[in-house]
Amino acid sequence: MALAIVSLQTIGCPGMDAYLRPRTLDDALRLLAAAPGCQVLAGGTDVFPARAGAEVWLRRDDRPLLDISGVAGLAEISETAAGWRLGALVTWAQLRRAALPPAFAGLCEAARQVGGAQVQNRGTLLGNLCNASPAADGTPPLLTLEAGVELAGPAGTRVLPLAAFLLGNRRTALAPGELAVALRLPRPPEGAHGGFLKLGARSHLVISIAMVAGVLVVEGGQVRAARLAVGACSAVAQRLPLAEAALLGAPPDPARLRPEHLAGLAPIDDARASAAYRQHAALVLLRRLVEQLA
Repeated sequence: MALAIVSLQTIGCPGMDAYLRPRTLDDALRLLAAAPGCQVLAGGTDVFPARAGAEVWLRRDDRPLLDISGVAGLAEISETAAGWRLGALVTWAQLRRAALPPAFAGLCEAARQVGGAQVQNRGTLLGNLCNASPAADGTPPLLTLEAGVELAGPAGTRVLPLAAFLLGNRRTALAPGELAVALRLPRPPEGAHGGFLKLGARSHLVISIAMVAGVLVVEGGQVRAARLAVGACSAVAQRLPLAEAALLGAPPDPARLRPEHLAGLAPIDDARASAAYRQHAALVLLRRLVEQLA
C-alpha cells in the first residue's frame, strides 16, 4: 500500500493522532474503511481554519487526517462524450484558466471571486461542495449546469445530482466509507451562455449576502432555455423553476422576474444582512443577470 502515515504530535500539531496520505484511490478507500472517523483533506482551506478555531475554543479535533492530495488522477479536467469531468483536486485557479464553453462562464466567474489568490490556488471546487456551506460560491453555477457528484465507496461508484448530494447546512449525502472523487458536467444546450453575480460587503474576499447564477439560451429574441439558481438565501442553494418558467418563450426581459418567482428561498437574519434584504437582493441580482445574459 503506497501511503504515508505520520504522527502529527511530532510535527507540532497537538491533538491529531495520524496523518494519512494514500497514493491511489483504492488505498484511500481502504484507509477510510479502516478508520471511518478520518477527516478528508484536499486543499485544506476549510479544514485547517476550522481546526485552528476549534483549538482556540478548547474543542480539539483529534480525528486523523486522510490527505487525498497525492492520489493520482484526481487533479484533471477532462472532456468526455457526455460532457466534462472535474476531479476532486481541481482547484479554483485551475478552473479559472480552463478552456470551457460559454455556458460555464458563471462557474469560471465564481472561481475568480472565491477567496483570494492563495485560496484559489489551494482550494478545490469539490471540497467547497463537501463543506456544504449555504454560501458556497460554486453551488449556484453548478446547479445551473446540472452537475452530478461522483462518489466512490465500498459498493463501487455512483453519481448523485448535486441537488440530491447537498442535504442542508454542512450536510451531504456521503455514505460511510465514501469519497467524493469528481464532478460530472453534462454538455449544455447549444447556444447556452452562463453568468454569476455575487453581493457582499465588499467586492472580494467576502462571504456572500446573496449570489445568483444562470444559464440562458436566447434565439430569435426569445428565451429557449433558462436555468437560474440562488445561493446564500437558504440552507442549500436553490434552482428557481418559477423564475425559469417566467422567462421561457418570451423576450429576455428582467422585469418578467417578480418576487413570487423566488418561492422556496428561506433567507435568514445574520451579521451580514437581514432576511428581507437578502430576498430583495436576490431578485435584483437575478434581474441584472438576465440583462447581462440577454
